[in-house]
Amino acid sequence: MKISEYQLYIHPIDLRELRKDIWLDDPVSAKLAINKKKYEIDIAYRGSHIREFRKKSYHISFYKPSTYRNAKEIHVNAEYKDPSLLRNKLSLDFFNEIGCLSPKSQFVNIKLNGKNEGLYLELESVDEYFLANRQLPKGPIFYAVDGDANFSLMSDLDKEVKKSLKLGYEKKYGTEQDEIHLQEMIIKINTISRADFEKEIVKYLNVDQYLRWLAGIVFTQNFDGFVHNYALYQNSETKLYEIIPWDYDATWGRDLNGIVMEEDYLRIEGFNTLTARILDVKTFRGQYKDLLEVILNNQFKVDYLKLKIQGLHDLIRPYIQEDPYKKDDIHLFDKEPEYILNFIEARANYIKRKLDTLD
Repeated sequence: MKISEYQLYIHPIDLRELRKDIWLDDPVSAKLAINKKKYEIDIAYRGSHIREFRKKSYHISFYKPSTYRNAKEIHVNAEYKDPSLLRNKLSLDFFNEIGCLSPKSQFVNIKLNGKNEGLYLELESVDEYFLANRQLPKGPIFYAVDGDANFSLMSDLDKEVKKSLKLGYEKKYGTEQDEIHLQEMIIKINTISRADFEKEIVKYLNVDQYLRWLAGIVFTQNFDGFVHNYALYQNSETKLYEIIPWDYDATWGRDLNGIVMEEDYLRIEGFNTLTARILDVKTFRGQYKDLLEVILNNQFKVDYLKLKIQGLHDLIRPYIQEDPYKKDDIHLFDKEPEYILNFIEARANYIKRKLDTLD
């Protein structure tokens, strides 16, 4: 398997403009060549804290031609703080395998104005094209952009009642009416009585899919995933909301700075108001426990994941050796497959020990 090379060309004046203020979201025009085909694009830095890193991540929008592989935009992540560069891809693929909607991803090597910028992870955008490529009904999509996307009436950021229930969400696709529906759903999550919650919540939420998403967070141990790093999609046919993971580099035993995160850092019950209310229902709690056991016996096993991890490591290693930002840390990169596999074994044992708490 060969990794594609993306050749970016940004006029020096535009490149200076881009670099002048890393927090500016306004894109600059550029050209992108992939397999000898040329695209006119807009490009901007992406992310929050990651903009400060030496190796930048980018958001690319296509406008001539207007799509690339049935997508109008892509994200290319430097994965700068992950010594393996594998965690985001491993996580998103894992979510897909356990039955969640999840963005596709692939490694690419980027050259900028002829200079090698190294290895990146290209992420599919969660938008109307994401739905169309899966033959899913159109429906609104909201990005959870900060800690206010906690399914609560209270803010996670300032610990006060939210001034608006739209806080924490960015509408990616949809109408103002869709924003009203989202706020109504958040109100329902917080006001349905305990006695009625089991029969009422299924009118708003695909609970089985939510539990799969919850399991995915718990296994990969993404501590931020409960109030951030997700998108909400409302299926226009069922009218039910589904949740989609996003940006999962702080996983598999390391935090967002690449620091060790012990296998018992994230509790099996997870966090956020919606999760707490769902797991308060005995039926849903039992369903969640059964799901964890199935995943423990199938997808979250050292034997199952070892070949994939080693295969990806071997695929990208030659590119890491040439990456100007990563080549000096190749010794750390080579230790990561074993580290991740040790985390999987330890995390699996922790979850097994805690299963009885769900009875």
